[in-house]
Amino acid sequence: MQKRHTASTKASEPSIQDMEIPEEEQWRLINESGILSEVPLARPEGGHRVEEKEDVPEEEVFAEEVFDAVLYIVPFSFCLLLMEILVHRQYGREASVSDLMDRMIPGVPILSIFIFYTKRYKNHRKMQFALFIMGSLAACRMMNLLALSGFKKIMKQAPPLATLWIYTIVQLELGPAVLNLAVVAIYVLAAGLKVTE
Repeated sequence: MQKRHTASTKASEPSIQDMEIPEEEQWRLINESGILSEVPLARPEGGHRVEEKEDVPEEEVFAEEVFDAVLYIVPFSFCLLLMEILVHRQYGREASVSDLMDRMIPGVPILSIFIFYTKRYKNHRKMQFALFIMGSLAACRMMNLLALSGFKKIMKQAPPLATLWIYTIVQLELGPAVLNLAVVAIYVLAAGLKVTE
C-alpha cells in the first residue's frame, strides 16, 4: 500500500526536466555563478586569444613601464661599470674613481633612455629587427676592435660596445639572438680576426 502512495506522489510532482526557468532568471544565475569569466575567450582567425581590455589609467601603465625599465637600467649600468673596470684590469691599469665617473655620468642617462624606449617597444617586429642590427654591428665592431686596435682605443670603446651587445641579446627573442651570435662568429671567421692569443 505504501508503494502505491509514493508512486502517485511522484506522478503529481513535476519532474526537473519539465520545469522551465525564464531567460532572465537563467542569466542572473549564470552571472552570479561567475562561470562566464572562467570560459576561455574565442580566438579569431589569426589564432591569437582576444583579451578584454581593462580600463587601466594611463598613469599606472606609464608607472609600470618606468618600473620595468628601472629593473633593466640598474643591472646594465652596473654591467657598464664592470666592463670599464675589467678592461682597465686587462691592461694592468687601475681604474680610478674619476675614470669611472667620467664613464658613468654621461653613460647612465643615455643608457636609461635607450633601455626605456627599446624595452617599451621590444615586442614589435621593427624593434626586434633594429635590436638585431644594433647587436650585430656592436659585436662585430667590438671583435674588430679587440683584434686590431691598441689598448687606449679598446679601453675607450669596448665597455659600451660590450654592454650594448649584452643588452641586445637579452632583449632579442631566442631565434634572432642565436642568429646574432652566428652572424658574429661568421664575421670573425670570414675576416680572419684573431681575438684570442
